[in-house]
Amino acid sequence: ACLAVLKAAPIDFAPIPDQPILDGCGFADALRYRGEKARFREPVALTCAMAAGLVLFERQVLQPAAEALLGSRVTRIEDFGTYNCRNIGREESRRRSEHAKANAIDLAGFTLADGRHVTVARDWGRDSPEGRFLTRLRDGACGLFNVVLGPEFNAAHRDHFHIDMGPFDACR
Repeated sequence: ACLAVLKAAPIDFAPIPDQPILDGCGFADALRYRGEKARFREPVALTCAMAAGLVLFERQVLQPAAEALLGSRVTRIEDFGTYNCRNIGREESRRRSEHAKANAIDLAGFTLADGRHVTVARDWGRDSPEGRFLTRLRDGACGLFNVVLGPEFNAAHRDHFHIDMGPFDACR
């Protein structure tokens, strides 16, 4: 049903074959998504639910925040990846990350139509339009995704926002 909704929207995506979930890694109902007005460098592999969340994020949070706070729209989203068969924190003793199910993305930076580049690593926490933009993105993402983790969560997230549709709730 999710793929039908995206197709009717119409959202540009390409379905990808299911990868059976073995040892906690794999995915179903996934697709490759390029973004809308803000494009990823390369299409990202995500569950349909994550892609639908990103569509809403761009339309309701990302572009309105960029235009209101920075006076320009976002044209490119820099990510640190989506699907990756690994545990949380890459630690053997921890459970599988939502990345292991293509149910997460790490957002690191944003390029604006006017050429400016905003990054979590450089601009998070600054008393500046860029810092306020990132805070608004984090806060807005919390209303669309189940988990949003950023620099205030821990040092491992100092340079990106981890966003997922997993079974837990966290906004930090």
